[in-house]
Amino acid sequence: MNHPLYQPIQKNILILISVLMVVSCGKQQPQSRMDKKVDSLMRLMTIEEKIGQLNLPSAGYFKTGEAASSDIGKKIEQGKVGGLFNIKGVANVREMQRIAVEKSRLKIPLLFGMDVIHGYETIFPIPLGLSCSWDMDLIRQTARMAATEASADGINWAYSPMVDIARDARWGRIAEGSGEDPYLGARIAEAMVRGYQGNDLSANNTVMACVKHYALYGAAEAGRDYNTTDMSHVRMYNEYFPPFQAAVNAGVGSVMTSFNEIDGVPATANKWLLSDVLRQQWSFGGLLVSDYTSVSEMVPHGIGDLPTVSARALDAGLDMDMVSEGFLTTLSNSLKEGKITEQQINEACKRVLQAKYKLGLLDDPYRYCQEERAKTEIFTDANRAFSRKVAAQSFVLLKNQNHLLPLKKQGTIALIGPLADAAENMTGTWSVAAHFSKSITVRKGLETATAGKAKIIYAKGSNLYEDAHLEEIATPFGKTLHRDKRSAAELRDEALRMARQADVVVAALGESAEMTGESSSRSDIGIPDTQKELLKALLQTGKPVVLLLFNGRPMTLKWEDENVPAILDVWFGGSETGDAIADVLFGEINPSGKLTTTFPQNVGQVPMYYAQKNTGRPLGDAKWFQKFKSNYLDVSNDPVYPFGYGLSYTDFSYGEVKLSKPEMTASDSITVSIEVTNLGQKEGTEVVQLYLHDVIGSITRPVKELKGFKKVILKAGETQTVHFTLKNKDLFFYKSDLSLGSEPGVFEIFVGGNSRDVKKAEFKLL
Repeated sequence: MNHPLYQPIQKNILILISVLMVVSCGKQQPQSRMDKKVDSLMRLMTIEEKIGQLNLPSAGYFKTGEAASSDIGKKIEQGKVGGLFNIKGVANVREMQRIAVEKSRLKIPLLFGMDVIHGYETIFPIPLGLSCSWDMDLIRQTARMAATEASADGINWAYSPMVDIARDARWGRIAEGSGEDPYLGARIAEAMVRGYQGNDLSANNTVMACVKHYALYGAAEAGRDYNTTDMSHVRMYNEYFPPFQAAVNAGVGSVMTSFNEIDGVPATANKWLLSDVLRQQWSFGGLLVSDYTSVSEMVPHGIGDLPTVSARALDAGLDMDMVSEGFLTTLSNSLKEGKITEQQINEACKRVLQAKYKLGLLDDPYRYCQEERAKTEIFTDANRAFSRKVAAQSFVLLKNQNHLLPLKKQGTIALIGPLADAAENMTGTWSVAAHFSKSITVRKGLETATAGKAKIIYAKGSNLYEDAHLEEIATPFGKTLHRDKRSAAELRDEALRMARQADVVVAALGESAEMTGESSSRSDIGIPDTQKELLKALLQTGKPVVLLLFNGRPMTLKWEDENVPAILDVWFGGSETGDAIADVLFGEINPSGKLTTTFPQNVGQVPMYYAQKNTGRPLGDAKWFQKFKSNYLDVSNDPVYPFGYGLSYTDFSYGEVKLSKPEMTASDSITVSIEVTNLGQKEGTEVVQLYLHDVIGSITRPVKELKGFKKVILKAGETQTVHFTLKNKDLFFYKSDLSLGSEPGVFEIFVGGNSRDVKKAEFKLL
């Protein structure tokens, strides 16, 4: 190798090695600094102080769970608290941080968390509604703005996004997620994580995201919150894990465990779930925290007493114990008894301290406590204007018979319903930091939009429920209950008098903000009876009726779809709901939202979702009952509204699906194209959706799976050709042995404006 001919080659190799070493060292240097800082701190810590870092109590400013924490200040002084949540206000955060860094022995700063679910003080649509925008950049921007506001008020850790796949509309927490589809859910998870964390987690306007609830929580049996889940590993990997893995791949800083059991072991102590899958298979190195008291809740689950379940949780890989204080009160003794190791405590403590380092807290504990930011960056006019824009993008037009919408700003409009003038209900569930009194109601929005042009007359028409007890249950979290003491007949009669005076009736009906969310499961997912009777009476006046549907879940709307001429699903649109509704009702904005959940005909059909399996006796193209087929005696298999569905004030037509070639290899790709035309007189936005069906597989495959979507704006009369590229990785699935890959064979491609109304083509993977 010393031959002169080889000397230039040797020199180049040495140069290349040197460059690679410099690059490698450059990449490792930040990690090395973090390890050096954290390790030096841990050498000073006692076992009790290390365990203290694993304790995450609630400050109690908000009620988001049943248990409560006590003696917070004293515990912080004693080094028994690693972080705090449910606290609001930069001055309050600063005071708690001051105790930690000035009064505790090692002066280790605290993490400050909050359920920043769909905005901080400026509230955006509930996540289920937000997902109906199908706009990843818009969704990312909502998380970015929420992070900016929360960080300006002292918060550096957001317990969001919630990425649980949910296919049972009875489950109340379906409102907090992105619907039923793993592909779309994964894309939204990525967008949210990048929005919260930005490009630099140590910047003081970013927060650490916490993806939750890991895992399978959305599949609770009977749709009853906190209930058991039980499913195959193949289904976990193909349908419920993808959004979590996408969040991890996007760099999420923390993960929260779920309340439910998996394979008979609660998630918070499930070593296979937390260590084998999350840590090893997905290479997650961040912070792993329990949900609210999910450590102590393993006692009634029946797997041991508090010391036992706490030791099992630590052994499984959990780092922080939220509220239970099982770690704080039992781990020292469990260590002495040999049930856990000091190394396990060290690993958990290290991950807590690493999170604080990444957020910049070990360098500057008060970096999130700048009161000037709190005065100028929270709930600003610009933020509220953006919230209004986002809300309008989330609304889904479900029906528009004879083009009743958009309405004209003229004549008399009767606004009727218990949700028409209910500011506290506009922001929806999990809006703990919201200013409810400052929310824009439907009444205010319509009156502002029509000032000097049309007359708005208002009547409540009914209470949310006829039963006062049920209405009180549906109004927790500090929201004021404005129950009208008049009888149902009196309220309805007043509404009918208003309706008869009007040219058109707008009925604001549905669920209250807290009829969905945590601990808000419903066995009847229709519009409550007293409101439905009001709606029927309004229709009997002969006046045209527009139903503004407030909801946090897919509802059973078969009768409404058959009888109400226009239905606009507005979910819970956030701080600016009323103005956004006016924008869409009067045509300032053309609705473009598309459903991310399937709306069943009745509750007996749930769980219901588009990506079903065929079974050995599929109903096929038949629309009604056939003996010895997979169907019901009393209702068809069809939904009222399918996944991906949503109308516009214009109409779109689809051409035929064209493929660049009929076959592809594993190293190749296929281009899918289709012409989409705006047939109407208004500019409109359409979400073009691509679905795939693997016709023959080693395991059964869904009849359709979403694999791509594009949101396109079309002028009146315009035609655009929309292109998608399919690669081999788009055909991957987890097989019975949990290996990931594709299989040769025929694939069907479906393209359309929803999962039902599609054009079809097929190709072969060689």
